[in-house]
Amino acid sequence: MKKTIYTFVFSLFALAMFGQGAVKGKVMDGGEALIGASVMIKGTSIGTITDVDGMFRLDNLPAGDHTMEVSYVGYRTMEKMISVVANGTADLGSLMLSTDGIGLDEIVVTGVMDIVQDRRTPVAVSTIGLREIQTKSVGNVEFPEVMKNTPSIYVSNQTGFGDSQMFTRGFNQINTAFLLNGQPINGMEDGRMYWSNWSGMSDVASAVQIQRGLGSSKLAISSVGGTINIVTKTIDNAQGGYGRIMVGNDGYLKATASYSTGLQGKWAFTMLLDHWQADNKWAEGTRGQGQNYFLSLGYKPSEKHTFNFLVTGAPQWHGQRWSQTRETLEETPKFNQHWGEYEGAWESERRNFYHKPVINLSWDYDVSEKSKLASVLYASFGRGGGTGPFGSSANRVRTAAGQVDFDAIDSNNRADDDGLGSFSGNYALRASMNNHQWYGNVTNFETNLAENLNWSVGADFRFYTGDHFRQFANLLGLDGWNDNFRHATRSGDAVQSDVFNPDPWTALFNFASEDQRIAYDYSEQINYQGLFTQLEYSDDAFSVFAQGALSNQSYQREGRWADQGKSEKVSKVGYNIKAGASYSVNDNNVVFANAGFYSRQPFLDNIFSNIRYSNELLTAGNGEGVSNEEVIGLEAGYKYTQSNFEANVNVYTTSWANRTNVAVFNNDNGTADDESDDFAQRQVQRGLAQVHSGLELDAKYRIQDFTVKAFASFGDWVFDGVESVQNFNDDTGVEISNVDGLDNKGVHVPNAPQTSFGVGLDYRAFDALSIFLDYNFYDNIYINNINFDSDDQFLTEDFGTLDAYNLFDLGASYNLDLNGRIISITGNIKNLLDADFLNQTDPFGFLNGNGRTWNLSVKYSY
Repeated sequence: MKKTIYTFVFSLFALAMFGQGAVKGKVMDGGEALIGASVMIKGTSIGTITDVDGMFRLDNLPAGDHTMEVSYVGYRTMEKMISVVANGTADLGSLMLSTDGIGLDEIVVTGVMDIVQDRRTPVAVSTIGLREIQTKSVGNVEFPEVMKNTPSIYVSNQTGFGDSQMFTRGFNQINTAFLLNGQPINGMEDGRMYWSNWSGMSDVASAVQIQRGLGSSKLAISSVGGTINIVTKTIDNAQGGYGRIMVGNDGYLKATASYSTGLQGKWAFTMLLDHWQADNKWAEGTRGQGQNYFLSLGYKPSEKHTFNFLVTGAPQWHGQRWSQTRETLEETPKFNQHWGEYEGAWESERRNFYHKPVINLSWDYDVSEKSKLASVLYASFGRGGGTGPFGSSANRVRTAAGQVDFDAIDSNNRADDDGLGSFSGNYALRASMNNHQWYGNVTNFETNLAENLNWSVGADFRFYTGDHFRQFANLLGLDGWNDNFRHATRSGDAVQSDVFNPDPWTALFNFASEDQRIAYDYSEQINYQGLFTQLEYSDDAFSVFAQGALSNQSYQREGRWADQGKSEKVSKVGYNIKAGASYSVNDNNVVFANAGFYSRQPFLDNIFSNIRYSNELLTAGNGEGVSNEEVIGLEAGYKYTQSNFEANVNVYTTSWANRTNVAVFNNDNGTADDESDDFAQRQVQRGLAQVHSGLELDAKYRIQDFTVKAFASFGDWVFDGVESVQNFNDDTGVEISNVDGLDNKGVHVPNAPQTSFGVGLDYRAFDALSIFLDYNFYDNIYINNINFDSDDQFLTEDFGTLDAYNLFDLGASYNLDLNGRIISITGNIKNLLDADFLNQTDPFGFLNGNGRTWNLSVKYSY
């Protein structure tokens, strides 16, 4: 009997084995292998990923016909029917993936972009593809939101349209490098990132790659927190377009139209235009309106040369909300003290308006099979600023509900005997303008010195001029103003009466002449020249790279107020050195480590004693006393991958010394209930040191139609000393105090959660329907380092934390195929449970809150 059973079982096993076969092949993009592409048998968990040569093999497949799915970030998923022959191996040859999506969808990684495509590259990296961008970052969901489900990334986005603040490993976005198609886009003067200038990125981005820590960028940039590469399309191979209508909470409305000619012979053209408007973002007084435009002209005269000319911009205006108290937010979460009505129309003290057209021309040249040359010329022309009060806050009038009563202020101003404003008796609205011209070039040459050895070298040049002044946005019933205080040449009876509409389109060409400018008026010139090089060795087991960059940056300030003339010209040399290595233990396990040192030049704003009002350098000797900031980064990690599962573990420590931190806030003079003596205070902390260490975990598991993602971050981010803290009245430029000898060692870095984790679930019920649910948890958010209870207004011990909070985001999309024309319906709900959390902070580090938002769009693609 036993012999019969054994014979039967053996026979079944033999039949199963003889009924199985295998397939193999190579996944390609043009002439290059795609490393780490996913190859799955549809409807099963059988799959693998491609190796360093783009090769794959699937064994033990049941004989018969199957549908195989091949996918890679930024590319359209390929479905291919395969026939498995028992005891045979089908060679599928090279499988060419096309780029992802419909419309503005092509990701073309040019030679000036430092995109990590190899899972063995020794950096901590996360890549977000087109489908996730178009699902999770649309409409009234700001672009940085798409990155929040990444280890050590935190986004605080509640103050107004485009006012998001993003933190990477506890470092704010001033100290994270942002690149658009290889072009640096952080502010040249202070490193700030204004997302309101880039609100169109959700519509035009093909991929976003987040390189935490040192990253792999070859540019001479000092990315303390990390490097964010935003990649947009260039030449589109397919003809087509789409139209879309979107609605959302608080009267949000957006209309978009896009069209691409496809590659017609040697030419291709793509355009996108849209308009958006909203009564509020979520809080009161955050009304906004804007447009986005994206125009791309491609020319490919031969297989060796590709040119692309791109113009994009996002003119917008929006109301803002700053500096809430916990009591106010608990009682009236949407309250905003900055807005009201004037002559029956909406008005706000705090309105941001800006228009920053960006132009670039890229050239990619395949010199030979071994060598490539890439170059991008770019220019941007920013115009606009932000409004605020002008005059004493004692002259502000409020309604019983706490809003600004602009009509009452107008009546008081009209009662003035001569109709001319003064600080002691009147109140008006001004605009702080930041007009700039920025030109630059990034060029990179790359060649294979040997089969496994690659060398690249390049240059980065930037030329920047920024003009800063104030002008009147609304005189509120006055005929003019006598603002000649501290002006070196203006007569005491000169009157400033011109008013300029805070509108992003008119601001391009219509702004105050020098005789109509108020408060301050100066220009800044920054010239930057950088050289960089990298040597990289890679074989089946090892990947090693070494990078070096050297740069020179010169600064000069020219004053036209009390500070007539030009300052001395200061030049600073900076450099960075980075190296890393990874080792593939086998096909599934990779370990890596990297290290680097940055000597980063200070921002221009930090080398002058009072940037708005004086040409005086902070120290004597042509500014030599303002030394470079020093950054040391160490990192190690482990990567595990198999057919349907991948996981990453990273540990890091970053030491940052001799930095300067600037904060602007409202000082209530200790009388929180009385606005009459309030003023804007600017605090400059110099010689600041801090150490950020942490652990990061992330994983992704795919089983049939489900994909589960999870991440966690645990940080210990503390200050490690400060040399001096200087305070100014930002309205007048008068120094309030300059204190040395303060001790902040061990005080935790504020504003970003030092503990966070999240889980995400993506479900594709069938090809047409997809649903996602994301959960995020944030804790250990320390309160800002401005302590109003201290005489020196600087925190020397932990002041407490904000409450931990949870977020649930839900979204779904459905595609209806009408003979090749697609109708897509997409919806999102952010903060699904409408959690009552008063936990996030505004860009100046003050408490703010948030609530549930939603959007729904219908898109027709052809």
